[in-house]
This record gives sequence, structure tokens and C-alpha cells, in this order.
Amino acid sequence: MSFHTEARTTLKLAFPLVIGQVSQMLLGVADTVMLGKVGVTELAVLTFANSLFYLPFVFGIGVLTAISVFTSNARGANDASAGRASCRHGFQIATVLGLVLSLVFCALTPLLGYFDQPPEVVARTPTFYLIIMVSMMPALMSIALKNHADAMDRPWPAFWIFLGGVVLNVFLNWVLIYGNLGAPRMGLEGAGWATLTSRILIVVGMLAWLNRSRVLAEWVPNRWLRAPVRSDVKRFLGIGFPSSIQMTCEVAAFSGAALLIGRFGEASMAAHQIALMCAATAFMVPLGIAMALSVRIGEAAGRGEHERLRPIALSGWSIAATWALISAVTFFTMGSQLAASFNDNNYVVSLAAKILVVVGVFQLVDSLQIAASSMLRGLHDTRVPALIGFVSYWLFGIPIAVILSSFLQWRAVGVWWGLALGLTIACCTLCWRTWRKTAHAAI
Repeated sequence: MSFHTEARTTLKLAFPLVIGQVSQMLLGVADTVMLGKVGVTELAVLTFANSLFYLPFVFGIGVLTAISVFTSNARGANDASAGRASCRHGFQIATVLGLVLSLVFCALTPLLGYFDQPPEVVARTPTFYLIIMVSMMPALMSIALKNHADAMDRPWPAFWIFLGGVVLNVFLNWVLIYGNLGAPRMGLEGAGWATLTSRILIVVGMLAWLNRSRVLAEWVPNRWLRAPVRSDVKRFLGIGFPSSIQMTCEVAAFSGAALLIGRFGEASMAAHQIALMCAATAFMVPLGIAMALSVRIGEAAGRGEHERLRPIALSGWSIAATWALISAVTFFTMGSQLAASFNDNNYVVSLAAKILVVVGVFQLVDSLQIAASSMLRGLHDTRVPALIGFVSYWLFGIPIAVILSSFLQWRAVGVWWGLALGLTIACCTLCWRTWRKTAHAAI
């Protein structure tokens, strides 16, 4: 297939995935905007709690990327039995992993004071933190089911179910944060309960759809609680665990950045949260493209059509780069307006706008590196990318962030420049490895 044909096919699959990822980000954006209207302290608590939540959450997401790989391989080989096994094992692993991670991180609640955050922020965090951590289990369960549906080229029903969850979350935020419709005014904790309720109902909706879908009937497990096959679980974790390490290294760097910025006060934390929401929302587009590329690479490899791998890679990078340029221009020209839509504190808005300039600078490398790492995952290449992630973010990015923020007194902006360096190193190495692998890939 030609470059243009591959690009059109990638866009067709990526479009609902992109919209789905953006809609998921709206959960965080809604919380940020609605709590930002309550106060700076509440926004700082959201930043602190989410920084701790996303570390184990992304670890779980990384493990579950194996579902996309094995389901797309099974679909390429037209092996429905392998597809059912991928879905069942993925859902079982998501359930157990979500429970374990929730319990472990809930147990860390008494240690929140050791993260060197402002006292008023630490004092307000525990209840919200516990609610959010409990929501990890249903969140991972729903992602497992969505990965299977996406790999089966059935992204639209999952999109509508997840979008319904977003709408419900916004509505419950309005009711519980502000005390509307006769509900008690719960503020920060209300946002936590809204998120937990929405995530539970998304799982219920996904299970109901998959079990009733005629199109996917042959590819959906008949016995969800059937005992797992040890060899299949081992293969699953052999792909998922290194992928989770790579993704966790990047997210841990951003979580570490939030903790570094927390030393500069709650206003800096609020500005960081605003910039992070803007950056993460823009990132959902290349992430959706990358998810499509992982599925397409995995399906082509499953069919033995290795000559298609490089055209798929080139088309994916081109699409991701186009979006990166659009988002970079947006951050350069509208940073202040974007920041002001979240909060009306002049210092917070000014600092967030400065950070968004840095966000604009690294849009290209961030988009290309996530596309490259996802394509490598589709080729079952996860161990070296995991090492690349660790080196890029933790041997270069975070140390430079510490130097720029503390020793050169660039403070919050310096932390973000350190992150930009880590992303650039990851981009160069991952893209080079993808280029080599797509020349002679074989599974």
C-alpha cells in the first residue's frame, strides 16, 4: 500500500481514538476548571493528588497496552480464540492490578506530609486522595475493555460510552462541588466522588455492550472468570510490563516535576496544573494516532506483511508532526488566554502562560516519540524502549530540571525545560530505533 493509502487508513482508525482520548482528558479539564473557580488551594490539592494517582495509573495502562498488541495480532491472523484470550486475560489482569495498586497507594495516605508540599495543601488532600485512588480499579478495567474494542476496529461504541462518562462526571461535579439540586456543597471531595461514580458506570456500560455485540460475539469471552492460562499471562506481561516501565518513567518525571514545583508554593502548583492540563489535552491527539499505529503495525505484522511497516510508520509520523505544529502555534499565541480560562489569579495566569511557551517548544518531539514507542510496542519491542525512557527522563530530564529550577533559579519554568530535554532525547532514540525495526521487522 502507498504512503497516502496508509495515511488515510491510519486517520480513519485514529479519528475516534483521538476523540475518545480528548474526551477522557475532559474529565481532568472539567475538574481543573470547576475547582479552579473554588480556589487556588483546591487546585493545588488536585495537582498534588493527581501527581500521585497518575504514577500507578499509567503503570497499569502500560501493562494493558499488551491487549492492543495481542488482539491486533490475533485479528491479523484471524484467530478469534486468541482474541478472546487477550480480552479475558487483559480484563482479569486489570481487575487484580487495579485492586492491588489502589490498596497500596491508599496505604500511603499517612505519608503525604513527607512530600514537602505546602502545609495547607497536605491538610486538604487525604479524603480526595483516597477517593481518587479507589477509582483506579474501575478506570483500569474500562481501559482494558476499550483496548480490545479499539484493536478490533470497533472504537465508536467505546467512544460513546466513555463520552457519556465524561458528561456524567461534569454533571455530578456541578451537583456535588457547588451543592446544586439540593445536594450538600462538597467542594474538592465532590469532584472525587463524581469521578469515582463515572468510572464505575463506564465499566458497566462497556461490559453490557461487549456482551451484547453481535459483531464481536466471536471475539468476546463467554466465560470472563475462566482460570487464566499461565503461559498466556506470561507472554502478556512480557509485553505489558516493559511498556508500563517506559510509560511510567515519563509520567513519573511529570509527577516528580509537580513535586519539585510544589516547593515554590501553591500558586506555582496551580500554574503547573493549568499548563499540564493544556499540554495533556493536546497530547491526546498524537496519543490517539499512536494507538492506531500500534494496532495497524501489530495487525500487519500478524499477517506477515512486513513491507507495509515503514509506510505505516512514515504516514503516522507525518500526521503526528502536522498536529504538533498546530498545537505549538496555539500555545505560542494563545497561552495567556488559555491560562485565564482556568483561573483569575494574575500571578497564576502569568506563570502558566510562560510554561505554555515551553510546552509549545516540545510539541513536535513529544508527538513523534509517542508514535515511535507505540509502533515498537506493536512489534513486541518493549524492553529497550523502557531503558530509553528511564535514561531520557531520569538521567537527563529530571536532573536538568533540578539544576535549572533550583541552582539557576528558573523555578517552575526551569522544571519544564528539563522535561523538554528528556522528551527530546527520547524522541531521537525511539524514532531511530523504529526506523531500523520497520526495515526488517519480524515477530
